[in-house]
Amino acid sequence: MSAVVRQVAARCLGYPDEEFHAALPLLRRALPGGHALHGFLDHAARTDPAALAAHYVEVFDFKARRCLYLTWWTDGDTRRRGMAMVRFKETYRAYGMDLTDEELPDFLPAVLEFTAATGDDRLLRAHRPAVELLRLSLAEHGTPYATVLTAVCATLPGPSPKDRAAALALARSGPPREDVGLEPYGQLPYGLLPLVDAPGGRS
Repeated sequence: MSAVVRQVAARCLGYPDEEFHAALPLLRRALPGGHALHGFLDHAARTDPAALAAHYVEVFDFKARRCLYLTWWTDGDTRRRGMAMVRFKETYRAYGMDLTDEELPDFLPAVLEFTAATGDDRLLRAHRPAVELLRLSLAEHGTPYATVLTAVCATLPGPSPKDRAAALALARSGPPREDVGLEPYGQLPYGLLPLVDAPGGRS
């Protein structure tokens, strides 16, 4: 079920375009009844698409510390961030997948789609402090998108930090770190939607 939740969350955290709104019935059917993500999907369905799109742009703002790019939380605009991006790309390529030109490799929806498709959640766990800090920032802002981050964090082992101080302590101590994605795992027969492609394009 974690894979389903992560895939649905990835779609919810992408820009709410026409494709997203068309997929709402499918996303609902994928989730078990009563799952918390139904609340966000219901909100998206009853909100004017233009209003939801404007809210998305307002919410996920670098300046307001509500950013969907995971390495921004740990490395900011430094040289280290470039090296971190390489780590993401190598992990995708180890599974025979290449990032499209639409987004950076640390974009949370792309990471969630990769994790859902492969079952490899090491990138997600390695950047858990960033995900938890984003969850707390969204909750403080009072946006329905906080529900989506809470659902993502619930798929990770152990309890979530209760406040920003605890999340920062997690960041200082460091999440479990493993060598990820440097050996060839074989190629998967599909690409990720819509940000990561298998060789030869999306299927």
